[in-house]
Amino acid sequence: MQFLQLILCLSLLVILHEFGHFITAKIFGVRVEKFYLFFNPWFSLFKFKPKNSDTEYGIGWLPLGGYVKLAGMIDESLDTEQMARPVQPWEFRAKPAWQRLIIMSAGVIMNFLTAIVIFSMILFCNGEEYVRLQDASMGMEFSEVAQKQGFRDGDILLEADGETLEAFDEESLRKILDASTVTVLRDGERKNLTMTRTFKRDLIAAKTGFADFRIPFVVKDVIASTPAEAAGLAAGDSLTGINGTKYVAWTDFTPVIRANKGVPMELEFYRDVERMTTTLTPDTLGKIGVYVTPYFEIYPVTRHDYGFWESFPAGISKGVKTFTGYGSDFKMVFTKEGAESLGGFGTITKMFPDSINWLYFWYMTAYLSIILAFMNILPIPALDGGHIIFLLYEIITRRKLSQEFMIRMQQIGLLLLLALLLYANGMDIIRALQ
Repeated sequence: MQFLQLILCLSLLVILHEFGHFITAKIFGVRVEKFYLFFNPWFSLFKFKPKNSDTEYGIGWLPLGGYVKLAGMIDESLDTEQMARPVQPWEFRAKPAWQRLIIMSAGVIMNFLTAIVIFSMILFCNGEEYVRLQDASMGMEFSEVAQKQGFRDGDILLEADGETLEAFDEESLRKILDASTVTVLRDGERKNLTMTRTFKRDLIAAKTGFADFRIPFVVKDVIASTPAEAAGLAAGDSLTGINGTKYVAWTDFTPVIRANKGVPMELEFYRDVERMTTTLTPDTLGKIGVYVTPYFEIYPVTRHDYGFWESFPAGISKGVKTFTGYGSDFKMVFTKEGAESLGGFGTITKMFPDSINWLYFWYMTAYLSIILAFMNILPIPALDGGHIIFLLYEIITRRKLSQEFMIRMQQIGLLLLLALLLYANGMDIIRALQ
């Protein structure tokens, strides 16, 4: 199901990206010879050419993207034979540089607009819900790397470089990782923590995350035929101690329970306002058989609803923040820790759940659409960004780059992309074997 969601998502995004090139090419009178979902070296899974149409539509067998083949353009097909013939008025190379610039930019613009529309409709249909960091009375639990920075379990995140932290999301996390000073509320007092310059790299290298909400151990549900059911636990019970020792957070209980596999222990808990005890014996795996109440059912949830027209400015804001945030994160690729964290299709596949959740699917589609737009705008030959740079050079200098140079750049760009593809997916394989 994860793989099918990935294919569905990428297919939609690739088609919309290539449609951006396709429609602008048609507007400016450029002949589109092929419109393909996925690549088709040697053969195609499906293809057809409508009567009286110049365009062949098809589906390739190699799901690494897609392409629109424009007449008279040096692209990944490296069709030098066509380029050796006289220039025709319907060819890409025959059009003014500003028209060619619009055509090459249209794919990225289409992906960005797609993300904005999806974000806007998610906000319109579902609104926005989150737990304010200040409303999480037990604060956060921090990873080992974060604790080395001075964070302590129970700290409530307040500000990053003086800017208020509202929700525990990607935007707030980026503010924290890029901040010089993070302000927390500890034991009722504000405390400023100085961040080191290597914090982000250390966090990426550790792969343990930054923090999570700290919550009490409140039973959401009891699984049938488990130690918890045998001990008489019920939904709503709030666990407070084991064998006379008091514990505050759910994660405080976990190592103690695992350490008592198959050993009876006295469990203290509250049912409503009544203090109770029971004897419970964890199974051989160190589990007791309950679901823990999640943080958003314990702490108050802040909700924002959006009207139809109101959702679009909010969607634009979310799209811009996601794009700039990803751009800020991308610079970490050039560090050792960032390069080691790169992943290919396996990593992306794991971003989808085991079963279809349409809200999450559309959110991931919008997020990946932003990533696709960002990656395509990079100034790498063979990508849209490379073509855009060459066209901007032509517009500024009024000098057209030679076909030989363009072909060579396209070849170099394709080799770079192939190397990146092999490296990213190779890291997936290495991690799977570890």
